[in-house]
Amino acid sequence: MAEEMILRGKAHVYGDDINTDYIISGKYKFKTLDMDELARHCMEDIDPEFAARVQPGDFIVAGENFGCGSSREQAPLVIKHAGVAAVLAKSFARIFFRNAINKGLPVVECDTSGIRQGDVLEVDLGAGKVTNLTRNAVVEIIPLPAVMMDILKEGGLTSYLKKHGGFRL
Repeated sequence: MAEEMILRGKAHVYGDDINTDYIISGKYKFKTLDMDELARHCMEDIDPEFAARVQPGDFIVAGENFGCGSSREQAPLVIKHAGVAAVLAKSFARIFFRNAINKGLPVVECDTSGIRQGDVLEVDLGAGKVTNLTRNAVVEIIPLPAVMMDILKEGGLTSYLKKHGGFRL
């Protein structure tokens, strides 16, 4: 059974169809492999102040189809290196969703319509809920399978496989 994972931070709110080129522009993706350098450009094309404003533990909150577009793993890695604790969205592009889990970035499917810019959130992955502390509201989340929770707990798929030598049944 996956251990409890409770995350707390502020919401940085975006709309629908946030593609991977908005997360990290193509003009940077091929210039360096330094994720800390790339993280300074996270969300730059749609929110030039994001990298300066985001604090460790904050959340990206979006609508439908977050992470659509290119399947490159840089997108979830850049988000993680920017200090974002999790991405909350109404839905995710499947390849982004799986890449995020593999890289150790929690992705949470839930109704994000009541979350506003700057709201303080507590995300309890184990209990399956998001508590909006600013608005005193609770939203249920679609729970992740136990194996995905275990992968996240280990910091990603590579760390999980190194520790366990395969998947525990």
